[in-house]
Amino acid sequence: MYSDFQKHLQKELQAIEEAGLYKNERIITSPQQATIKVSTGQEVLNFCANNYLGLSNDKELIKAAKKALDSHGYGMSSVRFICGTGDLHKELEARISEFFGTEDSILYASCFDANGGVFEPLLNEQDAIISDALNHASIIDGVRLCKAQRYRYANADMEELENCLKKAQAQRHRLIVTDGVFSMDGNVAPLDKIYELANKYNAMIMVDESHSAGVVGKTGRGTTEVFDLHGKIEIITGTLGKAFGGAIGGFTTGRKEIIDMLRQRSRPYLFSNSIPPMIAAAGIRMFEMMSENNVLQDKLHANTDYFVAKMQAVGFDIKPTQSAICAVMLYDAKLSQEMAAKLLDKGIYVTGFYYPVVPKGEARIRVQLSAGHEIVHLDKCITAFTEIGRELGVIA
Repeated sequence: MYSDFQKHLQKELQAIEEAGLYKNERIITSPQQATIKVSTGQEVLNFCANNYLGLSNDKELIKAAKKALDSHGYGMSSVRFICGTGDLHKELEARISEFFGTEDSILYASCFDANGGVFEPLLNEQDAIISDALNHASIIDGVRLCKAQRYRYANADMEELENCLKKAQAQRHRLIVTDGVFSMDGNVAPLDKIYELANKYNAMIMVDESHSAGVVGKTGRGTTEVFDLHGKIEIITGTLGKAFGGAIGGFTTGRKEIIDMLRQRSRPYLFSNSIPPMIAAAGIRMFEMMSENNVLQDKLHANTDYFVAKMQAVGFDIKPTQSAICAVMLYDAKLSQEMAAKLLDKGIYVTGFYYPVVPKGEARIRVQLSAGHEIVHLDKCITAFTEIGRELGVIA
């Protein structure tokens, strides 16, 4: 029965490979940090992880996780409403709410689940969702599961957003949805202008802070801090898997009634196991650390400014960024893979991004900076980019 389908898949996979779009996975054999080891035995500098604050192998988080492993065990073996709610889960939700200035929070296995489970319980065919065209795939999939009317505006285009809001006045409730930081370009959503339009046209706002929480804003509280909207946004989603320790787990935080409804009807929450207690405990410690000082945020911002300025100075085409994401534009898929491979030979671990992850003709290498990087790491990366860029004709 499988033979015909097998031939179909083989043909499709061959076409993907011939187009230079096949994704190969490299194997890491060490903890996630600035310097890592790969399965070949090579030691390389990692510039493509979401480890923005360098916390993925932090001793304080490991200590908190080990302590919880001894006190609370390995897993919950249940969903939250049956017998999967632990004291650590409730404490972490309270810490998230305090950090973002919101009324309540709800945990998920991932932010993909948080985004997948937020729309359908809250909105129906009488309502409208107005979504930025570059929103994350998890938002797109979550919207698909909801029967609300759908509108889409070009990335950060406030004129298009306003036109969508005018059309959406025909619906009962309106929800504007945007990433805080757009993961492929690194630009920050103009949340101040979105907020003004939301007030003008009686709409709510949802922001996915996955790439912005811990990263942008003086204290890392994301785009709501950048635009002085702390506690004023109805729905915020985010992850513990990037700046906040790099493990796993997502959350939705916002208005109390919204969170209450998600606890009653959000399918990924109702039908997925609770996150392990050790993950919750490490998350609690992480939020404690972030409330103590801004040392990691300050270092991350300094690293990003330094790297971008040096890369632009040697002639690389860099997308304007307001985050820790630096998109080095190459425009050709095969070129992005070739350059990434040559950089790996020089000890720089980066990945080429190309269609369908980014639009056709928009291939790039996305460099992600971290507070775990030192200046010597940044200089080595810039030198390698410069040498390979000249070799391949990317820069003069």
